[in-house]
Amino acid sequence: MIVTLTGMGLSAAAGLNAYIPLLVVALVAKFTPVVTLPPEYAWVTSWWAIAVVTVLLAVEVVVDKVPAVDTVNDAVQTVIRPLSGGLTFAAMQGAEQLDQSAWMAENSWAGILLGVVVALLVHSGKTAARPVANAGSAGVAAPVLSSVEDASSLGLSLAALFAPVIVLLALLVLFGAVVYAWFSLARLRRRRRRRDGARGRFGGAPV
Repeated sequence: MIVTLTGMGLSAAAGLNAYIPLLVVALVAKFTPVVTLPPEYAWVTSWWAIAVVTVLLAVEVVVDKVPAVDTVNDAVQTVIRPLSGGLTFAAMQGAEQLDQSAWMAENSWAGILLGVVVALLVHSGKTAARPVANAGSAGVAAPVLSSVEDASSLGLSLAALFAPVIVLLALLVLFGAVVYAWFSLARLRRRRRRRDGARGRFGGAPV
């Protein structure tokens, strides 16, 4: 149960920002006894891996706060965030300090798949929310939302490692926000279709 909550928390954090949970896991595993990664994931704590993730995080933090550019970034991250979620879940699945599940140990693919699905769901909500917020605020909301998402990703990553029981409540709130974002995007698209239809009927004829 603990390993599942930890993995899901980190995967959800990856859905908001692909690099924050990876960096948190790497630093905690490297400098504290809280997490000991299995040998096959020891490379995560290497200096070169930490440096690469840090650079990618710096780029993500900047581009995700620029209106329009954030939408392009979200499209690119559709692959990266779920992969990050699967990777972090798989790495934590073999951590020595976590309560191990015999079934999960024998079916390691299940953890990877669950991590990918959780990260993809959160990412889809984030991707749906941005166009709605940008359209309603002329782009002003982009840096604010991005900062909130980064802070949430960091908080969720730390909670997953140090207080995994809290993750359950956080996931309920996060998935509620995802569903709300989906419905908001659907309403925005319907509104645009009605507006475009009205323009076609009343304003489309050449003068």
